[in-house]
Amino acid sequence: MWECVGSVSSSSPRSHFQSPTKIITKPRSCLLTSLFVVALMVALVLGLYGLGPLGLAQELSWSIGSEVVAEGEVSGPEDLAYDKRRRVIYTGCEDGWIKQVTVADSVADTVVNNWVNTGGRPLGLALEKSGELMVADAVKGLLRVTKKKKVEVLANEVDGLKFNLTDGVDVAENGIIYFTDATYKYSLEDYFDDIIEGVPHGRFMNYNPKTKKVTVLARNLYFPNGVVVSQDQNFVIYCETIMKRCRKYYIEGPKKGRIGEFCRNLPGMPDNIHYVGQGQYYIAMATSLTPQRRLLLKYPFMWRVLRMVTKYVGRTHAEENGGVLVVNLEGKPTARYYDSELSLISSGIKIGNYIYCGSLMYPFIVRLDVKQYPSLPLT
Repeated sequence: MWECVGSVSSSSPRSHFQSPTKIITKPRSCLLTSLFVVALMVALVLGLYGLGPLGLAQELSWSIGSEVVAEGEVSGPEDLAYDKRRRVIYTGCEDGWIKQVTVADSVADTVVNNWVNTGGRPLGLALEKSGELMVADAVKGLLRVTKKKKVEVLANEVDGLKFNLTDGVDVAENGIIYFTDATYKYSLEDYFDDIIEGVPHGRFMNYNPKTKKVTVLARNLYFPNGVVVSQDQNFVIYCETIMKRCRKYYIEGPKKGRIGEFCRNLPGMPDNIHYVGQGQYYIAMATSLTPQRRLLLKYPFMWRVLRMVTKYVGRTHAEENGGVLVVNLEGKPTARYYDSELSLISSGIKIGNYIYCGSLMYPFIVRLDVKQYPSLPLT
C-alpha cells in the first residue's frame, strides 16, 4: 500500500473515502516523490565522488602500470589465493561462484572458469598444503572445498551464536584453521550498519579439524577482517578494519594465548593480509575515512547508492589511501603501492613481477607491473 505522511487529512475518519480522485493519485504522487528522493541521493553521491556527467570517461581510465584482468567475468572478487602448481588464482564472487583465473603474461590470454558454487558468498580464501581450499563464506560459514570439488561446512556457529559474516581465513602448517567473523549481528549486505553502530561484534577463532571444535580466541573486536599465519608459525595476524590496525595472537612460545600489536595507525582501513614471501606481508587497504566516507557512515542509504554507482559506472577517484601497504616480519611498513586506481581494493598478492588486487566492489581484478609501477616512498 502506498501512503505519504500528511497526504490525507486526519480531521475526519471519513476523509480516506471522500475523494476517489485522491485515492487514485496518491500512489502516483508518492512514487514520484520517492523517485525524486532517489535521484537526488544519486546526484549527491555522484557530486561527492566526482562522477558527474562529464567525468564518466575519465573514471574508466587506467594508469600506465595497471591492467584489468577478467573484466566482466568476476563480480566482486574479494580475496585471491594462488595455486603455484596449476598457475591459477582462486577468487570468490558475489554470485556464490569460486572461480579459477589463469595467470598469463598477457591479460588477453587469461581464462576464467567456474570452479564450484558455495551457495553463499565466499570471501576469504586459503589453500591448505594438500590442495584443499578453505573458505570464509559470509553466508554459509567456514567451508572446505575438497580436491573433488565437494563443499563441506566445517562450522557456522560457536557457543550457540551463529556466524553472520565469516570473513578472513588462513591455515597453519599443523592444519589448524584460523578465521574471523566480522560481526555476529549484521549480514554482508548491512555491514555498514555495524560500523555505524560502533559496537564491537567481531570474533577471531580457530577450528581444529581433528576435534571438529571451534574456539573463540578473541572477542569484542571492531570488524575483524583478513587473517594470516606468520611465516614462523608463532602467531596469527588479524586485521581490525575500523581500528586501522593489525594485531597478532600468539599460538606458540612463552606468549602463547596473548594478543599483541603487529602494526597500528595504518594510513587506510585494512582488509585482507597475505604473506607473499621474502619477509613481506601485503595489507590491502580499501580507503581511509575521508569526509565523503564519514558522510556515508552517517547516512547508510547513500552507501548503498555508492555501491550501485561503483558497480555500474566505475571506480571513484575521491577515495584516499587505497592500495597495498608492504610491511616486514615485525610489522614495520617498508613500501606502499597507492594511487586512485587502487581505491576500494580488498586483497593483494604478488605473482612474479605483478601485484594482483581483488575488490569487493569491482567486476574485475587489477594487475600492477611493479617494474613500471614502483612503490611510493613512505612519509
